[in-house]
Amino acid sequence: MAGVQTAVALREQGFTGPVTVIGAEPHQPYDRPPLSKAILLGKAEDSAFDIDFEALGVELRLGVEVTGVRTCAHEVDTAAGPVPYDVLVLATGAEPVTLPGTRGVPGVHLLRTLDDAARLRPLLTEQHDIVVVGAGWIGAEFATAARQAGCAVTVVEAADRPLAGTMPAEVAAPMAAWYGQYGAELVTGARVATVEPGAVVLAGGRRIPAGAVVVGIGARPATGLLEGSGIELGPDGSVVADRHLRASAPDVYAVGDCASYPSGRYGERLLVHHWDNALQGPRTVAANIVTHAAGEPGPAAEVYDPVPYFWSEQFGRFVQYAGHHAAADDLLWRGRPHEDTWSVLWLRGEVLVALLAVGRARDLAQGRRLILAGAALDRERAADPSVPLKAAAR
Repeated sequence: MAGVQTAVALREQGFTGPVTVIGAEPHQPYDRPPLSKAILLGKAEDSAFDIDFEALGVELRLGVEVTGVRTCAHEVDTAAGPVPYDVLVLATGAEPVTLPGTRGVPGVHLLRTLDDAARLRPLLTEQHDIVVVGAGWIGAEFATAARQAGCAVTVVEAADRPLAGTMPAEVAAPMAAWYGQYGAELVTGARVATVEPGAVVLAGGRRIPAGAVVVGIGARPATGLLEGSGIELGPDGSVVADRHLRASAPDVYAVGDCASYPSGRYGERLLVHHWDNALQGPRTVAANIVTHAAGEPGPAAEVYDPVPYFWSEQFGRFVQYAGHHAAADDLLWRGRPHEDTWSVLWLRGEVLVALLAVGRARDLAQGRRLILAGAALDRERAADPSVPLKAAAR
């Protein structure tokens, strides 16, 4: 997503030089959200972007893995030989974290690529017993698809609740009930001891039948190819980009899941692994490349500091999130969490900094604009779900 959108944005913003997109996968560039939904359930064969790369004058080099970057020579290394660049945009994305001891074990799957979805689809069609390791966003989405396909599903989570790494306990608590309501078993506080043929064995000794095991325990920036490149990486493995999405090496930018950037809005460096970040960041990168190519003096033109946004479809619910709640000091419920629709607002003082909306798309749309504006809220009105959120702004 980030690489393709950068190429498109360059053309949209008037860049006339050659543009080459190099990708390790052999497939036409595709969108990822349908992998855990339509493609997994056989409702679509692929999710290729409807982009005429030839008409745009964008060269695609598919099935070509970049093995290294030599910034001193302005070249990237590939199995097909070095490729020179004037400007390099790193859009390498993220790679899923594997369950220790299961790499190469038959029946253990990840869900990150089109090929992953293709391997998993027949397992759902055949209605295998499925064990999902990890009750995060991707685990919940896969469990939803597997239940829709008629599979028996058990979700194993090492923490004491779903979404432990992203949501406070009081927000995750009502979401834990969704699993059982949808016919999936959620087992928390459980660690996988081993994966055997046809079963997952937990540390406490419980043996769970498993025709397939799907691991969804997180992802990390795919930046191993940058070792020795001189490009600075953060402790989380991300490319350390500045507020213009420039990396530490000259003429190198980084965008999407592989890059972290300093947010003036939230006062900290953010690493955002979501679709919207891979859509918005390329516009900033393209603008800054075009400015540089035009020879305009001074710093890069565009600063990147969006309101992070993502969505998830799980267990018959549409969940949306905007902002960054780690910057908040208070939480405000809007509606009751046992009901079908509700929202949570995070405030810093009286200013809205983040919100989670379950089945309340209007709250999300209005709240996102309020966060962008730095708006303060009237707490009493904001907590009343019958009052439009925008009407709670002071």
